[in-house]
Amino acid sequence: MNNCPCDSGKDYSACCEPIITGKKHAETAEQLMRARYSAHVKVDVDFLYATTHPDYRENYDHKGTKSWAEKSEWHGLEILGTTAGGSADEEGEVEFIARFRDTEGIRSHHERGQFKRRRKKWQFTEGQMIKSQPISVTKIGRNDPCPCGSGKKYKKCCGA
Repeated sequence: MNNCPCDSGKDYSACCEPIITGKKHAETAEQLMRARYSAHVKVDVDFLYATTHPDYRENYDHKGTKSWAEKSEWHGLEILGTTAGGSADEEGEVEFIARFRDTEGIRSHHERGQFKRRRKKWQFTEGQMIKSQPISVTKIGRNDPCPCGSGKKYKKCCGA
């Protein structure tokens, strides 16, 4: 089995490959998002360009996208949620995290991608980067209940 790079758990030939090769169209915004991720892995920048809505191609960098896709080691796609983007919708949003390694190390690209239908086909319009939430640290006193849920005092449990 040749697992699809989009982490759907399906075989590539039954998942993203038919969409990338044009044998079928993405039925949902999420399917197109998954195919676009797989196209990065497979370095198919022509598909990425073709599935970008024409009104949003002005800043598309074909050579830069190809170079980035080739030089990155792709580690997976996680779909966090979708808003609309179904087979009966005209617009949709897919929130995702794409993980990869580049010259700067292991990185995550967290984005809300916007999609619109054009001539009955889903196309990517633009994305909004999602910044990481700050880590909050709560100081635990020695006599406070242990945060592990044991019911013991912190000093007698995890703080020992």
